[in-house]
Amino acid sequence: MSDPALDTLRRIFGHDAFRGRQQEIVTRVVDGGDALVLMPTGGGKSLCYQLPALLRDGCGVVVSPLIALMQDQVDALRQLGVRAAFLNSSLDGAEAAQVERRFAAGELDLLYVAPERLLTPRFLGLLERARIALFAIDEAHCVSQWGHDFRPEYRQLTLLHERWPEVPRIALTATADAPTRREIVERLALQDAQQFVSSFDRPNIRYSAVARDDGRRQLFDFLDGHRGESGIVYCLSRRKVDATAELLAGQGYPALAYHAGLDAVTRAARQRQFLREDGVVMVATIAFGMGIDKPDVRFVAHLDLPKSLEGYYQETGRAGRDGDPAEAWLAYGMGDAVLLRRMIEEGDASDERKRLEHGKLDALIGYVESTGCRRQTLLAYFGEAHAGACGNCDNCLHPPRTWDATEAARKALSCVYRTGQRFGAAHLVDVLRGADTAKVRQFGHESVSTYGIGSDLDARQWRGVFRQLLAAGLLEADLESHGALRLTAEATPLLRGERSLHLRMEAPKAERRRSRGSGETRATPAPLDLPEDAATRFTALRAWRAEVARAQNLPAYVIFHDATLRAIALAQPHDLDALAGIGGVGAAKLERYGHEVIATLAAA
Repeated sequence: MSDPALDTLRRIFGHDAFRGRQQEIVTRVVDGGDALVLMPTGGGKSLCYQLPALLRDGCGVVVSPLIALMQDQVDALRQLGVRAAFLNSSLDGAEAAQVERRFAAGELDLLYVAPERLLTPRFLGLLERARIALFAIDEAHCVSQWGHDFRPEYRQLTLLHERWPEVPRIALTATADAPTRREIVERLALQDAQQFVSSFDRPNIRYSAVARDDGRRQLFDFLDGHRGESGIVYCLSRRKVDATAELLAGQGYPALAYHAGLDAVTRAARQRQFLREDGVVMVATIAFGMGIDKPDVRFVAHLDLPKSLEGYYQETGRAGRDGDPAEAWLAYGMGDAVLLRRMIEEGDASDERKRLEHGKLDALIGYVESTGCRRQTLLAYFGEAHAGACGNCDNCLHPPRTWDATEAARKALSCVYRTGQRFGAAHLVDVLRGADTAKVRQFGHESVSTYGIGSDLDARQWRGVFRQLLAAGLLEADLESHGALRLTAEATPLLRGERSLHLRMEAPKAERRRSRGSGETRATPAPLDLPEDAATRFTALRAWRAEVARAQNLPAYVIFHDATLRAIALAQPHDLDALAGIGGVGAAKLERYGHEVIATLAAA
């Protein structure tokens, strides 16, 4: 006996089997039950509502927070032969009216709409006249005031259940710690929903974090291994975004800047370019990212600390959605934590919210300073156990060395105390190393007992000591005194000799691996693990896909993902029947592109 869900999966999406818990979720929603789905980016969340919408009577209404995401999803669905549309501010009045007519007439399988539009009396009236298959609430973490993407309109979405109690709802997110999950359930009245929590692990992403000593050089060292690949570089400030994009462009990278200070037209154009062209590097604040559906982002780099581990997971999750190897690289400094703490304290949030934000920042600092498996630390934050030794993070691949820093830490803490707890790390390092600077002379610090007692360590090593003492809670930054360091109660046992302290050994300053722009850096990404003849076919297929995508003004991955092209290149099908058996080639794409694919293979 055939399975309608599996038959539709094969016919429309071109896949022979479900992934993870997709089949359970689809069955739950098709049968009319509510569901809360927590699944990592790239895990196949969209299919969990798209497939039930095709199997149930009526149109699936998808609440989505971003215009770009709606357009991307609709473009991809139309390529599959699915009747999909969106309603948002990018449509003019006539276009919107046509979508509304098709929706009311039952001519759509899926309709994407922003929460602000859904809540208007006009759209609610439209829902009354239509047959609704399901409500999908995408990016459901936006409902949480404790989350990093809070959207107040999401809180009003309970009216969907109140007015259409017989219509199943599915809420989906890739990022939600336990408090956020509880709030999603409460705010969306999903107490009766079955929860499907997949592993948060993204084993294809390599995590690494480095202490920033020369951010520009370190970024170039990292990017040298990713020339020709698409990626995102996150910065905390708009000014740093603009400067970094200009710097990268000057070194031959196709870099674009993106932040909220740019007008909406420019932002939309740059996002479209990133999505539709290969090899673009987007330098951005966190204004860019949620809903980015580009599967072949090969790296995400952070030049500053993100605001929380939750935000970091969400941002790094934009890499490697296709399951191929990707990198998440983070450069951080002591000043990052000081700045973020100041931003928390100077905000107008309640004391409860500030305590929560400080806790989130503490967890993030613990992650970057960890000497253990980063994947284990990251997953533990989301309540998921991991055995460690993942083999795909910097600490597992190159275990950091530690040293007995007890004596050095005492010197550092004593120097903080002897200079009056009024100065930042840079000046304290000068005092410890016996530097003859104007500031040292101005405050008479050449006369304090800690002057010159730290000449056995260089300035970089001392900065590492202060950074790690701050992370360990033995020091804190006085936010009202421009980040001056002062002792905490945790420092007392160490100063009294009642405890010892081991710290991460600062890695030596790296040599330049290669000169930028030299012939050693590849201009285009190499096909992954393909024999030479298959690699030739893969390259030909990508070139054909690029032409097709350009002609239709679509992102290339909407035509076929790289993974599908690799499978085609390996299998080398000689006819349509053989091509139909390859994952990712559904009936609509076979009919539309099959003959061209076969011809491209024959000519390669």
